[in-house]
Amino acid sequence: MLLIIVAALFFLGITSISYQQEVFSFFVFIGLLILSFYNKEKRFVILLLLSFLIGFVIFMVSNDFVGTMNISKEIKIILNRLLLVFIIIGIVFNHFFFNKKVSWYNEKPDWKNPIVLPFHKVNTFWFWMIGIIVNVIIYVFFIVQKDIEYIQTLLLFCLFFSLINAVFEEIIWRGILLSALKEHTSTRYAVIVTSIGFGLLHLSIGFSISLSLLISVAGIIYALITIKTNSIYPSIVFHIVINIGMVYSGLIN
Repeated sequence: MLLIIVAALFFLGITSISYQQEVFSFFVFIGLLILSFYNKEKRFVILLLLSFLIGFVIFMVSNDFVGTMNISKEIKIILNRLLLVFIIIGIVFNHFFFNKKVSWYNEKPDWKNPIVLPFHKVNTFWFWMIGIIVNVIIYVFFIVQKDIEYIQTLLLFCLFFSLINAVFEEIIWRGILLSALKEHTSTRYAVIVTSIGFGLLHLSIGFSISLSLLISVAGIIYALITIKTNSIYPSIVFHIVINIGMVYSGLIN
């Protein structure tokens, strides 16, 4: 029950910070602090998520400053993604505070473990590959409607954004957080918290709540692939492909 309350506060924290509801965010922080004192056994997990939220606040404040700068929209978006480093710093600091090793699935992919679905087993490599192909087909439908000049103009921005965003977000969600939560709670809890949190974080860049929750489904897929392959790299590649499609389809602009 405690971990459910912690997860709910975490989700509320991401949402309130995204919508810049300072008072509500403050009460979320206080709630997590109280719970950390109440339960010593889960203190690392509670303060891990609180550290994420503190890093997220710094990210939002820094992004507001970037918004006042006289630079192009594309550069602002790239800087916005680079500022995710504050969230990474927050959760890494929590590990150091508790003298925990920082793990993030930095291994060569092992494709031997299948994904077990109800009544069926799926080869993880083909699950990953089919997912990429399906998304490529979907996004190509939008991309072919653009002219060549438009595609060339966005090429460098698309590559930089897609790479930076995928690497930083995957290190946060399917790397450090998934690894830590899986070790100190359960695999199911780790997947649910990181996937929903991943989706809700997109509220901060203007996505609707419905689209953000849909992105949570992608988070579950990334998490499954990461756990089954014991590697973050397949999800990074998958994420890059998605990002390229989002840029050229106009979702990122």
